[in-house]
Amino acid sequence: MKIKGIGICPPPGAQNNFSVTPELLASCLARYSRSNKGIDSILASIDWNDPDKSVDSIFRFVDYGHASITGMTGGIAIVIDGCSMFLAYKLFEIAQLCDGQESSTRYIKMDRSNLQDASILGIPRELIPEWESIMEQAFTIYHELYDKLDKQIQDNPDLIRYPSGSGPKVVDRLRKNYALDRSRYFIPFATRTNAAFVMTARAWVDTIKQLESIPLIEARECASGIRKELAKYVPRMIKHSYADKASITQTKFAFDNPVNQMKENGINIGNLKDEVFLQIEQQWPPFISKFQSIHDSFLGKSNRYSLTGNSIKRVFVRAAWNNMAIAELRDLNRHRSGYRFSTLCPEGFYLPEGVDHPDRSKLLNRQKAFLEKLLQTDSCYSFVYGLFLGTQVSFEHSTHLDKFIYEIELRTGSGAHFRYAEHLYAAYRKLIAEIPELESHINIGTAEPE
Repeated sequence: MKIKGIGICPPPGAQNNFSVTPELLASCLARYSRSNKGIDSILASIDWNDPDKSVDSIFRFVDYGHASITGMTGGIAIVIDGCSMFLAYKLFEIAQLCDGQESSTRYIKMDRSNLQDASILGIPRELIPEWESIMEQAFTIYHELYDKLDKQIQDNPDLIRYPSGSGPKVVDRLRKNYALDRSRYFIPFATRTNAAFVMTARAWVDTIKQLESIPLIEARECASGIRKELAKYVPRMIKHSYADKASITQTKFAFDNPVNQMKENGINIGNLKDEVFLQIEQQWPPFISKFQSIHDSFLGKSNRYSLTGNSIKRVFVRAAWNNMAIAELRDLNRHRSGYRFSTLCPEGFYLPEGVDHPDRSKLLNRQKAFLEKLLQTDSCYSFVYGLFLGTQVSFEHSTHLDKFIYEIELRTGSGAHFRYAEHLYAAYRKLIAEIPELESHINIGTAEPE
């Protein structure tokens, strides 16, 4: 695992503007909020031979609870090469205000060489050979299934609704997407990936604190590596990035829950049928009532990025799915609005209709037996590294209606993965049942061609 920060230098058009470090930026903006002299006066007062003096005079207030200062450091970019897919998922779950990207299973074909080292995953030594064998079999099935699906499309191109006039390169890409999107459920969650994150120092130190609280070697090594890199940009903030009693206690609760569920209820490896929960809250305070109709809230809307009115933004939505495959969870977990939550307790295994492999049952039974043994060891929290992208887990997203409508339109729109569309279309039907007037204002897509 390699962790690296990326600094930002001014573009040619801003060469004559002031350039500052993240901490000096926060310091200047903090002074700005306490002065009516304007930013030029504040920047002119800095001793550029000793800029740390200006920073120190402001950053002492962070220790007095003024955390908002650390939110003004600007976006600090850090990339993580070679972390597990689980760890990338967890980082996005923790850092719910970040911007970021992760390597896509749609464009990168994985194999055994991409598997994270067992030594960093905390797999008990006596179980490593069994774990490696299961993971290797999963990759074998993934490749064989991809080759089978790819050949199916070559033999029967009508299985994909190619856009009219598609050139050879588009046809080739859509064919590969079709096969990759349906075979990816056998990819291990312990597969290495690359992930990039951009967030303020305030968000970074909280992320490191929570990451260090996770009872897994990989997470703690990653926390240490990020802290070391972040210190190059905001050295005064590092002391706020260490795990504390609250973060350790609450993180342990989060990992104990799925472990206890598996011990009590067993591990299901069958395909769990879809169930969706949707709850709407649209109560209005008597002193600030609703004053805009649903129709008026959508006036002028041309696409999913258009602004909607306040009567939509003020409605709260809680949506949950009982059987979200980790393959889809990785992306839906990156929607920044609201709060996303999953226990990651395995509830089943998903494969698309008509897609299967003769060794599927054998693999999943081996996986189940391995997890049952792992749960009886001190390394029980490492169960996450025994899951596949097809492992089904429950997932909840709480947000506001305008953001949820954006999510529905995005995840059912052209080019979206077919399974996203199924999950979000099910939620859409629940939403329309609750608020029928929305139906004519939400642009439902057909997802494919992918």
